[in-house]
Amino acid sequence: MEASVHGVNETFVHDANEEAKNKKRHLNVVSIGHVDAGKSTIGGQILFLSGQVDDRTIQKYEKEAKDKARDSWYMAYIMDTNEEERSKGITVEVGRAHFETEKTRFTILDAPGHKSYVPNMISGASQADIGILVISARKGEFETGYEKGGQTREHVLLAKTLGVSKLIVVVNKMDEPTVNWSKERYDEIESKMIPFLKSSGYNVKKDVHFLPISGLAGSNLKTRMDKSVCPWWNGPCLFEVLDAVEVPTRDPSGPFRMPIIDKFKDMGTVVMGKVESGSIQEGDSLIVMPNKVNVKVVAVYVDENKVKCAEPGENLRVRLSGIEEEDILSGFVLSSISKPIPAVNEFVAQLQILELLDNAIFTAGYKAVLHVHSVVEECEIVELLQQIDRKTGKPMKKKVLFVKSNTIVVCRIQVNNLICVEKFSDLAQLGRFNLRTEGKTVAVGRITDFGNSA
Repeated sequence: MEASVHGVNETFVHDANEEAKNKKRHLNVVSIGHVDAGKSTIGGQILFLSGQVDDRTIQKYEKEAKDKARDSWYMAYIMDTNEEERSKGITVEVGRAHFETEKTRFTILDAPGHKSYVPNMISGASQADIGILVISARKGEFETGYEKGGQTREHVLLAKTLGVSKLIVVVNKMDEPTVNWSKERYDEIESKMIPFLKSSGYNVKKDVHFLPISGLAGSNLKTRMDKSVCPWWNGPCLFEVLDAVEVPTRDPSGPFRMPIIDKFKDMGTVVMGKVESGSIQEGDSLIVMPNKVNVKVVAVYVDENKVKCAEPGENLRVRLSGIEEEDILSGFVLSSISKPIPAVNEFVAQLQILELLDNAIFTAGYKAVLHVHSVVEECEIVELLQQIDRKTGKPMKKKVLFVKSNTIVVCRIQVNNLICVEKFSDLAQLGRFNLRTEGKTVAVGRITDFGNSA
């Protein structure tokens, strides 16, 4: 008898803890930046400092890294879990982990920096609310990432177009011998980044925060910088900045929308994704679009914990009945039956052309790869409707047949398969997209209208 009472109390305490935990605000953070800037190491260090990883595990990783003659990579092993990532030292998939500060629960998405894996980075950033842009202060490394062809620039542009509205720029490797916590080096990086961030659409005063750190040593992450190491820094540490970030406005009463980023079999069909609009609870009847299959919600999980219901901004695993795992593709959207998400194969968009490939012109017939939330589809520009004057923002009168780099154009875009999207004005997160050609982002856009929807 005693044992069962003990069990009840334990359950009660567990539920109370879960409730307290779920009362904390929740934010999704993506770390972005050039390959080898230290993103995975910082992610690993954050998990260690917030008590998610114990000393014994760290010692195991240290030994493993030493055995591979990669001594300084051991912290990255916490985020980089597959063998390819560990042997090459580059993140391929989007790592996912959770940590908490006093006020906030965070889901941390560790996006790949290498340009071959930018589509994975897009998938990570499309789920994020805030970005940590990691820049290496080491001599030559900042320059490589920032100059033409470096991933720092492309990641910033993509983050902005994917809806990452707040950016924390961490200048990493400040303890490196070529830098040695130099204020001059920090100021130089900040002064070069500010104009670029402004030109990418960020309000630097309001939405961007710079701070110096060392990911490997854990300096200025959980506690403020030691004055004896860095006397000139009077600002906050990373955890303080993260706790001060405002949560974006979300609509828990809107029509339910959860783009599916992954699926697997586990006592039924389980889908993963971030809720962009509306709420979900156990027992709900929903529809998977665009294949219009009615499903029932069997269980909802936040992190590893089963919950009764969840609101926008949460990264979920949802167990469904009524559909087989093989009938779901990444990019499908779990949505409310009464107001399902539009499924279209053509739409009108306002497009900002960034930099086309050499000798390319943008005209009807131009083909590219479209990335919108977790959808990746080949597309074709079928008609240019009007060019927009960059200075006034108004349409230009003359008929437009083609445009070059650095222009804004309204055009009609077609895809081969039905895709689930929203107009930007209805739900920005599912109405913004980018176009890539030969591994390079050439344009970013907003959906303004639909052609035919199913």
